[in-house]
Amino acid sequence: MGYRFSLVLSREISEEESAILQESGCASAVFGTDSLPTNAQVTVTKLDFDDTESPSLAEAIESALEAVKNVPELSVPGLTVPAQPAHAPEEASASGSSVVAGTVVTDETAGEAGEAAPQEPAEQADGGKKPRAAKKAPAKKPADEDKEPAEAGAAAE
Repeated sequence: MGYRFSLVLSREISEEESAILQESGCASAVFGTDSLPTNAQVTVTKLDFDDTESPSLAEAIESALEAVKNVPELSVPGLTVPAQPAHAPEEASASGSSVVAGTVVTDETAGEAGEAAPQEPAEQADGGKKPRAAKKAPAKKPADEDKEPAEAGAAAE
């Protein structure tokens, strides 16, 4: 499945113009008639695409818009892009896995209820010693903290 989107053209096209569009890169598009989104009384041509050859949705849309430029006095007043399926990055699909990093859980590390228990690292860089938490220095109180502001000022004089 490719990138899906629809173009609404500014008017209904002729068979000759349809052939120009198909030769210009819209061969896989399904041509149909619709009404102009801003004026339901105007009949226009709608092109539905399912592009499986373009590397991205943006490039697929740009290609279709460039093809429309090959027909004189034709424009695109409407573009509809439905939600697209998520495409996996090429690196992940090439390796067959989309996991970037993780922890291996074995039966030995699983708890009694079947929950995974965290694994300890095999070696620690500091020779196996666990780092100790830094001690906090006790908060110092100013000597005049308990006194009223007026008394503290008088004591300082």
